[in-house]
Amino acid sequence: MVSTVPFPRRPPDAVRPDDTVRHWYENELGWATVPGAPVGLLTGLRFDVLEAPAEAGYAALRHLGPGSPVAVRGDRMRLFVAAGSAEELPGLLDWLEWGSLKLDLTATGAGGRVEAPLPPGPARGAHEGPGEAGGGGAGGCAGDDARGAAGPGGAERGRVTGSQGAAVWLRPPEPGCEVESSLPTLSALGGGGGGAPDLVRLVETMASECHRIRLRHGCAQPLAFS
Repeated sequence: MVSTVPFPRRPPDAVRPDDTVRHWYENELGWATVPGAPVGLLTGLRFDVLEAPAEAGYAALRHLGPGSPVAVRGDRMRLFVAAGSAEELPGLLDWLEWGSLKLDLTATGAGGRVEAPLPPGPARGAHEGPGEAGGGGAGGCAGDDARGAAGPGGAERGRVTGSQGAAVWLRPPEPGCEVESSLPTLSALGGGGGGAPDLVRLVETMASECHRIRLRHGCAQPLAFS
C-alpha cells in the first residue's frame, strides 16, 4: 500500500550552512566531497593541490591560466593542479635541483583531502562572516577573466586580506566548466597539455620564492651568543 502523504520537508531556514556549501561543490561543480564538517574536497580524482606561503603563490600566478582555481587560507595559498601532480612533485623538485633543500612547499593528492573554500557569492550564505571577501564567482569559463596578473600588493590580494580562519577563493572555479583543461600539468612541458599551464614553470617559481622566504627568515633570526 503506497501512502499519498508526502514526506516532511525541512524548511529552508533549517538547512545547515555546510549543506549549502556541499551542494555547491557536488551539484554545481561535480566535485567529490568528504563526509563531515567542515566540508572537505577529495583530492586525487579531478585535481591535486599545491600549498605554499601566499607570497610564493602570488609570484607563481603568472604561470596559471585564468581558469585555474586558487584559494587562500590565512598566509597560505592553495593552487589546484592536475591530478597526479602530488606524486610527481618530489621527482620534479629533484630534477629542478631543489630536492636537497627543505622547502615550505607541499602537495595533496590521491587519498587526501583539503578544506573546501567558502563558495563565492550567494552560495556562501551563512558561512560568510564579517570582513571576509572572497573572489567573485560570476562570469564564464576560462578565458573570460583576466585575473591573475596582480602581485602581492595587487587587487587579487586585496580581496582576501580580510579573511580569518576559513579558506576562501582567490580565483573560484566556474560551474559548468571542465576544470581539468585549465590545471597545470607536467605533460604541458612537452607540448601535449592541450594548452594547459606548465607545472614545471609553476613549481620552479614557487620553489625559488620559498627558498627566498627561508633565507630571509634565517637572516632575521637573532644571533645566539654562548
